[in-house]
Amino acid sequence: MSAELPEVLDAWRMVAARRGFEGTLPLSSMARLRDALCDDAGEVRYTIGFDRDTLGIPYVEVQAQADLPLTCQRTMERFLHPVQVVQRLALLPADTDLEAAEAGLPPGYEPLPLPADGAMRPADLVEDELILAVPVVPVSPGGEALEQEWPATADEVAQASPFAALAALKKREE
Repeated sequence: MSAELPEVLDAWRMVAARRGFEGTLPLSSMARLRDALCDDAGEVRYTIGFDRDTLGIPYVEVQAQADLPLTCQRTMERFLHPVQVVQRLALLPADTDLEAAEAGLPPGYEPLPLPADGAMRPADLVEDELILAVPVVPVSPGGEALEQEWPATADEVAQASPFAALAALKKREE
């Protein structure tokens, strides 16, 4: 495993060499992920490995661990959301029919189309997996739910009653 992560690499050559990379990336370097975070303090620890499986399918396996700083939607306070991701991506030529290829992949694989030259940005793979791990509605564990009862007014209760209109008609007749 190498600690130096290149900005762009040739995935096909990495598979042939069975290369791997390990290290850390600052969250501040991930522009697309920063929009989901309350701040960009912290880092992600990653492992990226290229290989072929027993069926001969070329893949890249991305592992990432991070504590993502999010804003709790209950308390509106910052909290750290622990994320641990392991994803195996089958490397496919860009001209591959993705639906057919995905149907033929073993369980646990996701397709990753690549250009003919195999150029990929490994840091983008790590960022993509972290983006997918961000909850839609972040809620800190043990956060107190803000519950408020709003009692109905007498007018609202009267309007909600199906017999309120009949009572009003009866009063008119009297």
